[in-house]
Amino acid sequence: MIKTAVITISDRGSQGKRIDKTGPEIENILNKSKYEVVYYRIIPDEIEDIKRELCYVCDKLKVNLALTNGGTGFSNRDVTPEATLKVIEKNVPGIAEAMRMRSMEITPRAMLSRAVCGIRRNTLIVNLPGSPKGAVENLQFILPALPHGIDILMGWDSECAK
Repeated sequence: MIKTAVITISDRGSQGKRIDKTGPEIENILNKSKYEVVYYRIIPDEIEDIKRELCYVCDKLKVNLALTNGGTGFSNRDVTPEATLKVIEKNVPGIAEAMRMRSMEITPRAMLSRAVCGIRRNTLIVNLPGSPKGAVENLQFILPALPHGIDILMGWDSECAK
């Protein structure tokens, strides 16, 4: 099983003013696969809070995959990519590129996503959109490739050319 953390980034959600629909949708998709959601939390759109949460799930919980949702747009409060870039050690641009490319087939607004993906220690971090529809679509685009990448990251597999 791939140990996974789901972090919803929403000011209103963290204040109890909006029900998080995206986090549970992500969990539903993951539970049908080889992923085990071991951590779920809603936090505000604050760089320091996001950094602290990502460091916690990567360094203390040692999850294999950390999925954020929310905070990847153009709003002044959308700071998830900036926080993610401050904690990752390696950038993994292909995942974000693939999500945008596939999403562009559905809506031209996909080009407005500022999502980033990267590695901190032995954890792959992926920024997903905040909307349930967008998050689920993007997750489904990348889900088939993630286990192999995580296997290599964890040292469980070393072959890419199969």
